[in-house]
Amino acid sequence: MVPFAGWTLPLHYGQGHLQSHLHTRRHCSLFDVSHMLQTLVYGRDRVRFMESLVVGDIAELKPGQGTLTLLTNEKGGITDDLIVTNTSEDHLYVVSNAACADKDLAILRDRAAQLQATGSDVHVEVSDNALLALQGPSMARVLQAGLSDDLAKLSFMNSITTTVFGVPGCRVTRCGYTGEDGVEISVPAARAVELAEQLLGVPDVWLAGLAARDSLRLEAGLCLYGNDIDETVTPAEAGLMWTLGKRRRVAMDFPGAAAIMAQVKEKPRRRRVGLTSVGPAIRPHMAILGPEGRPVGTVTSGCPSPCLGKNIAMGYVETAHSRTGTKLTVEVRKKQHPAVITKMPFVPTQYYMAK
Repeated sequence: MVPFAGWTLPLHYGQGHLQSHLHTRRHCSLFDVSHMLQTLVYGRDRVRFMESLVVGDIAELKPGQGTLTLLTNEKGGITDDLIVTNTSEDHLYVVSNAACADKDLAILRDRAAQLQATGSDVHVEVSDNALLALQGPSMARVLQAGLSDDLAKLSFMNSITTTVFGVPGCRVTRCGYTGEDGVEISVPAARAVELAEQLLGVPDVWLAGLAARDSLRLEAGLCLYGNDIDETVTPAEAGLMWTLGKRRRVAMDFPGAAAIMAQVKEKPRRRRVGLTSVGPAIRPHMAILGPEGRPVGTVTSGCPSPCLGKNIAMGYVETAHSRTGTKLTVEVRKKQHPAVITKMPFVPTQYYMAK
């Protein structure tokens, strides 16, 4: 067990990190992600409220559809990355990072108060539900046994409210942080253990902790807030411009719009890239060096890849050195080791799209 964002969380269970990672890729694993912040935004002006804070096109979301979006600051930096779902009920459902929970909630509440003062109808509630993530190729078979709804009709980044293994009022969202087909289940806290035990009654399902969660997301090329993105990094630098809705780019009505769109036009000075190497593992904060031995960037995440049998990493390098296939070196314990800029994801993702 380790401290994480004010919580005590499992790093790994009895089977160990490597076995847990590979089991998730081959079968499926259950992650307790109840530490993440879940908020509900009500009121007729909820979409306008949300779009005043994030870069995504929330208005275009169909009922039950969600999107990954970014909270940005006035300088264009990323305050947090979060998922916003337009529920088929009367509210937006927002999931954001535990490490950013306090500041995110303050931003949401402050903005709601500002709009309320001008007569807008919006208010924010914190959900006390637990959150369980079931991830891996056998997820659909395992979960379908406890659903009356047809999971085959639920596409990636879409959500339904349903009964799961006899527990009513669960929100099932087809998403995750592993690159595999998976769901996150927002479940009433009083019945979370009951649901977890039902899922773990299937031999295919193992519990997984933070270590596997981190290596799985890195193989999938997914950012970890506080490592790969933060308030000093812009969407253009992070390779996350795809999160900006087309309408929002034109309107430029989100925090930091001028700074972000100027970077798009002029090209950012640095970019987030993937790296592979052999030899000692690459870890955060290690220097990335150019052909002349000059520092051109820094590693932000890194680990040995259980699936690929080589080191993988993510970091920022000067744009001139960011092309896929560029040969660089990484400084590990004062020694230089060859590394190559590699396209991400490192391991192909398996997100499910309904036919």
